[in-house]
Amino acid sequence: MKVFITGGCGQIGSHIAEMLLERGDVVLVIDNLATGRREHLVEHPKLRVVIDTIANKELVDSLISDFHPDVIVHTAASYKNPDDWYNDTMTNCVGGANVIHAAKAFQVKRFIYFQTALCYGLKPLQQPIPLEHPKFPANSSYAITKTAKEDFLEISGLDFVTFRLANVVGPRNVSGPLPIFYQRLSEGKRCFVTKARRDFVFVKDLARTVLDACDGVGHGAYHFSSGKDISILE
Repeated sequence: MKVFITGGCGQIGSHIAEMLLERGDVVLVIDNLATGRREHLVEHPKLRVVIDTIANKELVDSLISDFHPDVIVHTAASYKNPDDWYNDTMTNCVGGANVIHAAKAFQVKRFIYFQTALCYGLKPLQQPIPLEHPKFPANSSYAITKTAKEDFLEISGLDFVTFRLANVVGPRNVSGPLPIFYQRLSEGKRCFVTKARRDFVFVKDLARTVLDACDGVGHGAYHFSSGKDISILE
C-alpha cells in the first residue's frame, strides 16, 4: 500500500509512518517543520520526505498525482500561536482544501483526518460528549479552521475516517501541558497547575488504530480517547 502523510515529521504522523514502513508499505511525507522534526524519521528505502507546505497547491497536486497514494493520512495542522490566524487559515483551511481536492482529483481511495475536541467548544452541553454533540468551534482560530476542514471532508464524497482526539501524549510531543511544564522547569521557572482535568491517550495506540483505518476499518467520525479524565496535578 502507498500512503501519503501530511505533517509526517510531527508526533502523530511520524509514528504512523514508522508503523507503515515496518510492515512494508511505501510512504511519502510532506512537512514544513513548523512543529515537526526531520530527525523523527530515519532514512528508509520506502520513505520519501518533502520539506514544504501543503498550502502550495501546485506542489500538493504534483506529489499526489505522481505518487498516486491509496490512502492519505492528514495530520498536518497549524496550532503554535492562538493569535496567528493567518497561518492557521493557510495550513488548516487552504492546505486542507488543497489535499482534499487533490485526493478527489486523483482518485485516492481513503482519507484519514484528525479533528480537535475543541470543535465542541469550551463548555460542551453534555459530559461525556456524545459524537452527535453540535459543533461550536468559536473559541479559537485553531478550532474554527480544523472544523472547517472536517466540514470540507464531509461534503467531498471521499471515503474517510476522522478521529476527534483527546490529548495525545508520548514520544516527540511538542505541544500541550506536559511539554510546557518540562520547558518551564528546564528554565527554572514555576509551573502553575489548575484543577483542570484532561483525557490523555498514548500516541502509539492512536497510530495502531490509524493503520486499521488505512486498511479500511470504519467510516466517518469517531472519538479517540481513553474514557478517563486525569487532573493536570496528577
